[in-house]
Amino acid sequence: MKFRILRFKKLRSTNDTAIRMVKSSNLNYGMIIADSQSNGRGQYGRKWISFKGNLFVSFFYNLENMDLNLTKITKFNCILVKKLISKYYKKRIVYKKPNDLLIKGKKICGILQEIINKQNQKFLILGIGINLIKNPIISNYPTTNLNDLINKKISKRNIEIQLKKIFEKNLEIYKHKKNK
Repeated sequence: MKFRILRFKKLRSTNDTAIRMVKSSNLNYGMIIADSQSNGRGQYGRKWISFKGNLFVSFFYNLENMDLNLTKITKFNCILVKKLISKYYKKRIVYKKPNDLLIKGKKICGILQEIINKQNQKFLILGIGINLIKNPIISNYPTTNLNDLINKKISKRNIEIQLKKIFEKNLEIYKHKKNK
């Protein structure tokens, strides 16, 4: 399975754009990338603070032939993003239910999943925000960014490419498990 990349300079929300793409196209797999987003969303209707230079990506894919329930999908997707971050940060990265990744007790990544239906088929919309170069200051919720942790400039484009490869490879495995 190959994700088609759809790149934008500025969006309100990568998840909202992914939902529109599913509803208005025949694509079963896509990756929405934005340089900036003005109205990113987090879990429970919270706002995702989107600083330019950080990663804002939403994948969408058809759940047909996937051998995963929503709880497994959530954990699975967090593990895949953790796998990517661990290529850069070699120390402990913690998965905090339902969908956050923490380093040293500080949030570095949030994931927002939504399921939508189109013509009796279910699609997962998977929004991923990673603080690459700047993190928001949120009272009572410490955050961090990858640049500060590793003290090295990171190529956002390389992160996008690696994330796409990780998802393509691992989702293909789950499709094959279902078909066996």
